[in-house]
Amino acid sequence: MEYAPGISQLAGLLADPGRAAMLWALMDGRARPAGELALIAGLSASSTSGHLARMSDGGLLTVESRGRNRYYRLATPEIGVAIEALASASVASQPPRMRAVPVSRTAPPALRQARTCYDHLAGELAVGLFERMSQAGWLIVSGTAVDLSAPGAQAMAQLGIDLGATRRKRRQFACTCPDWSERKPHLGGALGAALLERLLARGWIEPTATSRALRVTPRGQREIEKVAA
Repeated sequence: MEYAPGISQLAGLLADPGRAAMLWALMDGRARPAGELALIAGLSASSTSGHLARMSDGGLLTVESRGRNRYYRLATPEIGVAIEALASASVASQPPRMRAVPVSRTAPPALRQARTCYDHLAGELAVGLFERMSQAGWLIVSGTAVDLSAPGAQAMAQLGIDLGATRRKRRQFACTCPDWSERKPHLGGALGAALLERLLARGWIEPTATSRALRVTPRGQREIEKVAA
């Protein structure tokens, strides 16, 4: 049999609705306590503890101890990319009658506009940036792999991204990530994470308190429209 690296094990961990709800809640990149995840999943404390232990043992989650509390987050950026890809695939695989109303119109407007996809930017804003940067020749896209052209590298450096440090990260430099609400790719990988970090640092976008939605500031609206325009 052809080697399939842990696909069935990963699928088994994702198959339970309660575990899926907890993983989806962790897609903002934050660490959350077990009690909060129990409320999100609608499970008892004992059931939640068992599910979190299985996901931690299976490599999906890491655990942080803060005093008496244990906080959980996604183990790696690749886990977040896989969950986003599954969300996109679940939309694409729906029967035609269920696809009559695009998910981009039924998703909450704040999430649809801009949100975190673990550690990088997703939503309309991210898809639009990816399209403009590609059309401007900044990005070299080959399948799911992405690299920068010379003009793209210069533009990213002007945004304040340290490309040397970004390339030294122990992960893929840049890649496409399927956007579940827009059904188009946005920028993932270390470069996508660095871009989100710079947009936050410049005050062009800011986190919201209640979800992984991001708010585009008035200045950010003006400045982001100029990127690769």
